[in-house]
Amino acid sequence: STNHVTLKIDDFQLHASTDETATVLGAHRGRLNIQAGLYDDDLYDGAWCAGRNDPLQWLEVDARRLTKFTGVITQGRSSLWSSDWVTSYKVLVSNDSHTWVTLKNGSQDLIFIGNKEKEIPVLNMFPVAVVARYIRVNPRSWFNRGSICMRVEILGCPIRNEITTTDNLDFKHHSYKEMRHLMKVVNEKCPNITRIYNIGKSHSGQKLYAIEISDNPGEHERGEPEFRYTAGSHGNEVLGRELLLLLMQFMCQEYLSGSPRIRHLVHETRIHLLPSVNPDGYDKALEVGSELSGWSLGRWSQDGVDIHHNFPDLNSILWEAETKKWIPRKMLNHHVPIPEWYQSKNSTVAAETRALVSWMEKIPFVLGGNLQGGELVVTFPYDRTRSQGVSREQTPTPDDHVFRWLAFSYASTHRLMTDARRRVCHTEDFAKEDGTINGASWHTAAGSMNDFSYLHTNCFELSMYVGCDKFPHESELAEEWENNRESLLVFMEQVHRGIKGMVWDMQGRGIANAIIQVEGIGHDIRTAADGDYWRLLNPGEYSITVRAEGYSASSKVCEVGYDIGATRCDFTVSRTNLSRIKEIMERYNKQPIRQPLRLPVRQLQARRPGPRHRRVRTS
Repeated sequence: STNHVTLKIDDFQLHASTDETATVLGAHRGRLNIQAGLYDDDLYDGAWCAGRNDPLQWLEVDARRLTKFTGVITQGRSSLWSSDWVTSYKVLVSNDSHTWVTLKNGSQDLIFIGNKEKEIPVLNMFPVAVVARYIRVNPRSWFNRGSICMRVEILGCPIRNEITTTDNLDFKHHSYKEMRHLMKVVNEKCPNITRIYNIGKSHSGQKLYAIEISDNPGEHERGEPEFRYTAGSHGNEVLGRELLLLLMQFMCQEYLSGSPRIRHLVHETRIHLLPSVNPDGYDKALEVGSELSGWSLGRWSQDGVDIHHNFPDLNSILWEAETKKWIPRKMLNHHVPIPEWYQSKNSTVAAETRALVSWMEKIPFVLGGNLQGGELVVTFPYDRTRSQGVSREQTPTPDDHVFRWLAFSYASTHRLMTDARRRVCHTEDFAKEDGTINGASWHTAAGSMNDFSYLHTNCFELSMYVGCDKFPHESELAEEWENNRESLLVFMEQVHRGIKGMVWDMQGRGIANAIIQVEGIGHDIRTAADGDYWRLLNPGEYSITVRAEGYSASSKVCEVGYDIGATRCDFTVSRTNLSRIKEIMERYNKQPIRQPLRLPVRQLQARRPGPRHRRVRTS
């Protein structure tokens, strides 16, 4: 049993659609056998009570891990003066709290018979046990002289292994040679959906290997978004490296076993995993091991650079342009150019950073996560405070609501990040903030990978701090995999939220570098080389405008729903008259078209010279 009354399920794991009064009749009061106060002035009744009486209300339990649910026990409201109970209800389950499935009897939704009065518990066992992480009770009818109020006990057993794999995974720390071998094994096992490539070399010459997982490796396909996970920019934060090695094994095995979820991800997404950005730093940490590597040994590249914060400071360039009102006429609010000094050979830029910049510019990534360690929190841009000299300050991007959702999608499905019972890693309790935080409000950092990705490319990038221990023991890797596995998958699936589509010309050719503007959000994106685009957005209705050089602007309203799957929103744009004229002039070597000058007859007569008069000399 989930055993609410003994507090094995904490208050923060209980949620409700609405409540009559959050502190008095909130979800946390919906525990079986919880009692009301004895006196009229006692604020606390025994029940969760909905804020409205309609069939859209629900009480939800987050079991924190996959659980085999078997039944529900319900009561009415414990109260000296009120008579409230639910007479029938449905039960829904979910693995990610976004997509819900209603328990059914054949093809019909299953309706459970509830209470006939408020105190006697009523047990309903499910026809078949169901495995999920989240469960909701959805009242369908209630005592006709009362309101929606109930106390609930959920019956079930937690499943230690959240996702059953077809083969055992390799739970160990991998040296550089072992990492390459494991990636090769995955590639040989799943040759049709994987490709190994390298994006460059480290300072000491080690290749930075990535693996691509897609149904057509090596090819960017129209309409298929590009996703990336990177790990190990700080070489001593090794958990992310191992998680990505486990993830590529897992996805290969699950694909071969026919998992619908993994097959859908692979067929609809081009996934890139780069498990070790800083192999030189990793070697230093690995040499002395988990205990002796300390907090910083191996953090930096071989030449002493913090790779994650080694990107150009584009924030200052953008904010100065905004102050001078250069946007959008002199400068755009996206694709902020890299300054010349950064690209010079004498600048202090690590070889690994240059490789990352080139990789990020080459592939039109839509969403990315970089895995780090030493904390349990997800951070999102901006990572730099806008006010100079301020070390902590909320500094939101124009896409703050989207970033907060993306961060929450990872943190909320992690087994520990939002667990209020866990001890804090160090001093800050991020669980109080739903396991997420704006980077600049934690500690400011110029030139971060997240800010660069957002300001220079189309990619929304976040940092996942996946464990308190930067270098966990091998014996702890299996548990850390369980902590992060569902989060890694759910976050990948978020690349399919928002809108996507094509920008065509009148002949049906895709237009590259067309600008996609969302009204009310001061950050644009561009189409890829084939004219396709993806724009991450939260559910809602948006006015979208497309602009491309030489073409007339085009606008339409596009609606984003709650279900995963981006809304298709295509545009066909026509050439402007000016661009047609320029095209004709270029065809004739930029010379204007010469034609005989033909003037009206009257003008010709007016211009024709008259007879000259001679002077007659008389003597």
